[in-house]
Parts: sequence; C-alpha cells; structure tokens
Amino acid sequence: MDQKELQWDKLLKIKTTGRDDTNSDQFHYPYEPTPYCVLERLANSGYIRKKNTLLDYGTGKGRVCFFLSYQTRCKAIGIEYDERIYAGAVSNQENAVSGSRTSFVMKSAETYKVSAEVDRCYFFNPFSVEILQKVLAGILDSYYENPRELQLFFYYPSDEYVAYLMTRDELMFVDEIACMDLFDGKNPREKILIFEIG
Repeated sequence: MDQKELQWDKLLKIKTTGRDDTNSDQFHYPYEPTPYCVLERLANSGYIRKKNTLLDYGTGKGRVCFFLSYQTRCKAIGIEYDERIYAGAVSNQENAVSGSRTSFVMKSAETYKVSAEVDRCYFFNPFSVEILQKVLAGILDSYYENPRELQLFFYYPSDEYVAYLMTRDELMFVDEIACMDLFDGKNPREKILIFEIG
C-alpha cells in the first residue's frame, strides 16, 4: 500500500484504507476510497472552499468528507447505505481532526433529500447509472426549490456515466481535473469531471 495513504489516514486520525465489496451488487459498487493524491488535486483546484457544503455519495468510511473538510474547511455530509461501512465512518468521526465539520447519514442515495445548503456533490462511481438518474432527479429538485450555484464532481467516471451526463440539458460541463499523471498506466478515466446545474 502507498505510504501516502497511510500517512494521511494517520494525520487525519481516521482508518479508511482497503476495499470492501461485501454488499456490492449490480447497482451498488464496492467500497474503495478515492486516493489521497486525487483528493489533494481537487482540494487545490479552488472549486471547494470554506463556504461550501459538500455531499459525498457512497461515502464509505468518510475519507472524502474528512479530507476535504480538513483541507478546504468546507462542511461535508456523507451518505452511505451499507450499515457496516457506515459504522466505520461514524467511528472515524469520533477521533477525526475535522470531525466537527462532517456528518454522516445512513440512507440509500436515491431516497436522500438534498438540503438547500448543499452546493457541491461528489461521486466516485458509487452506484449504477439507474441509481444515478434517481439521485440526479433529487439534486435537481433541491436546486429548483432553492436555486444556487451547484457543482457535481465525478472522479474516475465510467463511459456509462459520461454518456448519461453529457445528454442532460440541465447539466453544463465546466472543467476536467486531470489525474492521469498521478498513476502508472495512463488510464484515461483518471480524471474528475465537473458539471454545474443551470
């Protein structure tokens, strides 16, 4: 395992490494944390700041929430449907250096009501396009009830996700944060796509 992964976990006083596919199926994908080097690049992009509230779909053990709230001082909310993995996020929150700016909800993403304070959403392929469609409908409902700048971040997007997102009239492609150089193998999926609702 990459030393940096362990160092960040230690600094943040959390345990988020490792993959877990215990409860994964064709709709819900395995727990696998976003690499810290990718999160560093996102934190340094300027798209997430202190005034923002980030919603992390399929938060797992909370790495995205803990890291970004620590680095950018944003508020972060993590959604997780798997009870056992959710327990890991709650346990991490007790000791995490940025625990006070994070909160976690155990709920399926498609039934979660997005609050008006949320203006950033993060996805690392947590679920199928079928679920993404329902989740996006909920995000749009929240946006139309309370119009605001609302950005969506998709790390390592699948071709299915990209094809779907590019066909949605409500979404405007804003930027791409390249991450290919952070890894061996030159994988074209190593990027974060940013969309805005409007």
